[in-house]
Amino acid sequence: MLDIAAELQPWVARGEPFAVATVVAVGGSAPRQPGAALAVDAGGNVIGSVSGGCVEGAVYELCLDVLSGDGPATVLERFGYSAEDAFAVGLTCGGVIDILVQRVDPRARPELVGALSAAVSGQAAALARITEGPAELLGRALLVRADGSYDGSLGDPLRDATAAAETAALLTAGRTGTARIGAEGSRCGEPLTLLVESSVPPPRLLVFGAIDFAAALARAGAFLGYRVTVCDARPVFATPERFPGADEVVVDWPHRYLDAEWRAGRLDGRTAVCVLTHDPKFDIPLLERALRLPFAYVGAMGSRRTHLDRLDRLRGAGISEAALAGLHSPIGLDLGARTPEETALSITAEIVASRYGGTGAPLSGAAVPIHR
Repeated sequence: MLDIAAELQPWVARGEPFAVATVVAVGGSAPRQPGAALAVDAGGNVIGSVSGGCVEGAVYELCLDVLSGDGPATVLERFGYSAEDAFAVGLTCGGVIDILVQRVDPRARPELVGALSAAVSGQAAALARITEGPAELLGRALLVRADGSYDGSLGDPLRDATAAAETAALLTAGRTGTARIGAEGSRCGEPLTLLVESSVPPPRLLVFGAIDFAAALARAGAFLGYRVTVCDARPVFATPERFPGADEVVVDWPHRYLDAEWRAGRLDGRTAVCVLTHDPKFDIPLLERALRLPFAYVGAMGSRRTHLDRLDRLRGAGISEAALAGLHSPIGLDLGARTPEETALSITAEIVASRYGGTGAPLSGAAVPIHR
């Protein structure tokens, strides 16, 4: 539900009930992952998607049923693939998805409204909802904040405390996923399954080198949801006018800026670092630091000759072979890119592949899952 928080805000402001359908579990090949949501208001307007089209019509009808008030306010429905019934609603990809459909009254569900507000404002918070367990508990929710405090209830104080602790662990990791606790509040016994949707500030993309490739990369990074910073020590090049796609443009020595941001706690394990300067006086001090920190991605632009020279300099600076193995250089995937925009696509494709364990190989001939 939090993935469509910004679009839902006008509905929340109206104070009128709406229905939200959320993917809570997937099996096999499925187009959307847990947390993907579709919402319908009383006027029949639709926001979001749960399957890319396969079951949207049936889910839309479920939302209208929940909104009508004639049946339960929360239902759980499973959609799969049926080879026996050609007219059955299901996933053409052969997977299975479980969808939780809830009526949301903004005046009666402050924990849901609070979670949406936190997601829109970029605050760290997580929404935990019961998706499997006794029917009377289905859809109950907790809003858990970064400091461990929480709003809402799952119907029992001990259950709330246990669920909040499990949810906080996923929030700290910035992950959306499922957690299981005992129905009585212990971590064993009759289980309850929770869908935990984490909302955290966007990951950082640090682009060092105020060149034309950086401008294209800033636009591509913003498109992927990164908070983009362009940094260069040369003030004549590092100007906001040259990088309209960046959230900020900083004039500073790259290694000094990286040190300051790390000490301030503004970087984490989701951070991607792209070094585009291919100038040793900037690159080496910066990469010495970046390769010692637990970033998701560190890449450096340059020719293969530049790469080999860079490796020798980094070894001389004491960087281990294990750390050097994490350096993506020459940066990007082999797409035959020529323009800055094509190069930005090559780099961001490698960042995505690194994040999710993709191979970068064409799916048409690779024996790998399409949906991981």
